[in-house]
Amino acid sequence: MQLQYLIFDASDDGEGNGSWEAMASVPPDELSTVMAEVRAVEAAAQSDAPGPRGALDDGGAWDLDIQTLPDGDERVSVTLTLTGPWAWGEDLIGRLSAP
Repeated sequence: MQLQYLIFDASDDGEGNGSWEAMASVPPDELSTVMAEVRAVEAAAQSDAPGPRGALDDGGAWDLDIQTLPDGDERVSVTLTLTGPWAWGEDLIGRLSAP
């Protein structure tokens, strides 16, 4: 699946881990399409997991956080944050974002 709504910004912590965050603000009738992309990212991360899922500070190798909030009266905001080893995350996001 090529991502159309989720465009990731990456940050490197300088210690070999990274964080990739994407946000989409859409009308409610497009929410299911955005959530399909979110599920695709989550499935890809789980299938290529570099270790157990969980907060890095608690011994996890990777984690994923999803937030869905109203964005005014007519939109819904979805934020997805992925954390994990830098090379793993760059490869994962690169494969999902490639045309």
